[in-house]
Amino acid sequence: MPRGGARGKTNFKGKRRVFTNEEDLQTQLEKEERERKWREQRGELGDSDKEGEGATAKGSGSEESESDSDDDESKHKGVEHLIEIENPNRTAKKNKKVTEIEGSEAVLTRREREELEKQQAKQRYQQLHLQGKTDEAQADLARLAIIRKQREEAAKKRDEEKRKADEAAAKTKSMS
Repeated sequence: MPRGGARGKTNFKGKRRVFTNEEDLQTQLEKEERERKWREQRGELGDSDKEGEGATAKGSGSEESESDSDDDESKHKGVEHLIEIENPNRTAKKNKKVTEIEGSEAVLTRREREELEKQQAKQRYQQLHLQGKTDEAQADLARLAIIRKQREEAAKKRDEEKRKADEAAAKTKSMS
């Protein structure tokens, strides 16, 4: 059973579909063309009419397009020519070049300045670390010294065990 029930209600999407036939469309286009020509004779072409004229007569010449551009500048739409409004949100953002950033620090924004300071501090820390002047570098050097000492002791121990094994082998060889 349909949604509307037995009362004959139908879906709203199926109501009142009206299709225009080709004859009506053709008569409407002819009427618009006559109105455009009449306005052209009187010299009252509007912006939308000029666009339609350019679309219907594409190869009419470059002289007409030059006169159209002059008319666009002289005619104003509404009161926009009377009131000058500058929207700060509409300004295009300017990308800064790296050379401009490094050359002048007074022009830098706070974020850019902080980023430069952060990079410079990192470089200073790396230099101090390489020189062994930071706490982390000193701890690393101490750890390395302990490891070297352990390795030296292990090497001495191996050498002594090897020497003892050689002496023992020499004694067994001399005894036999």
